[in-house]
Amino acid sequence: MSALVPVLDRLDADLDKSLERLFALLRIRSISTDPDFKADCRKAAEWLVADLKTIGFDASVRDTSGHPMVVAHHDGPAGAPHILFYGHYDVQPVDPLDLWHDDPFDPKVKELEPGRKVITGRGSSDDKGQLMLFVEACRAWKAVHGTLPCRVTLLFEGEEESGSPSLKPFLEASAAELRADFALVCDTDMWDRQTPSICTSLRGLVGEEVVVKAADRDLHSGMYGGPAANPVRVLARILADIHDETGRVTIPGFYDGVEETPRQVLQSWQALGETAENFLGPIGLSEPAGETGRSVLELVWARPTAEFNGISGGYTGKGFKTVIAAEAFAKVSFRLVHKQDPVKIREAFRAFVRERLPADCSVEFHPHGGSPAIQLSYESPFLTKAQQALTDEWSKAAVLVGSGGSIPVVGDFQTILGMESLLVGFAQSDDRIHSPNEKYDLASFHKGQRSWARILDALTR
Repeated sequence: MSALVPVLDRLDADLDKSLERLFALLRIRSISTDPDFKADCRKAAEWLVADLKTIGFDASVRDTSGHPMVVAHHDGPAGAPHILFYGHYDVQPVDPLDLWHDDPFDPKVKELEPGRKVITGRGSSDDKGQLMLFVEACRAWKAVHGTLPCRVTLLFEGEEESGSPSLKPFLEASAAELRADFALVCDTDMWDRQTPSICTSLRGLVGEEVVVKAADRDLHSGMYGGPAANPVRVLARILADIHDETGRVTIPGFYDGVEETPRQVLQSWQALGETAENFLGPIGLSEPAGETGRSVLELVWARPTAEFNGISGGYTGKGFKTVIAAEAFAKVSFRLVHKQDPVKIREAFRAFVRERLPADCSVEFHPHGGSPAIQLSYESPFLTKAQQALTDEWSKAAVLVGSGGSIPVVGDFQTILGMESLLVGFAQSDDRIHSPNEKYDLASFHKGQRSWARILDALTR
């Protein structure tokens, strides 16, 4: 009999007790954005440390300038990999409270529909329920075998829902202690209720605010219209030049480092059955507006973008005012993929704008963040093993997906700790995270524990 089978049996037998432990954590009001709950955030960190010590972890609360971190270590067999597992114990505010069906900090198991039970309460999905899956998998390994199959370091953050201001300094100060062979991150979703997924890519981000200036004051459009430079018109023309008729970005060098997605990966995405109609229909749209000839999943998961998030200038109040504005503003964001360099993208955009400025106009730029994309190698042995482990548990092939958004901690692990990350989570699209009536499927909680046990086993063979 393999070492894994009794661990899975233990998780099955211990499900009710694992729910009790999760409920104890969910009852703690660890809302990181509200100073009134500072003590509750520390209480959650201390609860986790106490629980991890019962499993044999060397666990401690680590103070930061904000809410504390939880760091815990457990040895493994000689020669086995060292993994870093990340989650966060803080939660979003619960407002508006009157929209909750139950007290958000009084968790319950309820039947959502026939045959589908869910765990209710703030943090049940994001992220307490998710992080406790891995803890329970470790607990079962220890109970059965007296040890873990590999060396494990845990990092639980208390500020993820409030921008993680303390995370980067903490990683920099603790890099030698936290560095491992690779990281596991649990804050993601399944493809659907029956299909597990591994997120292999995250788009990077560059944000820029651009201000075009001309005259030293707003001008009467009757007196100055024609001779005077109009910043709104100038900026609108520049922004319009950024895309060609096929949806491609025209900024020189923009596609440097962008690779084509492997054919087999594109085929696996196609097999998911996502169509433009399904993707865009619920938001009242029908036709993809990005690069022509590419599917919606490829556009979101594997292609870079330039988007305009806000434009203003002149009079925008009620009624009408015939002015030529002295200034025009735009907020532009770039989502990056593969090996695009955020610094070079920012510089290329600024050069693109400056080259198109007419006489009498000047420009200012204000940066708003920048991070590279994350792309896990499709040839990674860790990825292959985790994918098979998930497939074995769910009896359905685990899907390799991308994410159109960004998860900063994954970039920090790459740049500060030099580690790739596997993003595996068991949340559902209807979990209502950040909203009233958050929930987590009981099947996700149970099979998620079993999945992590299988992944631990697979990664160490």
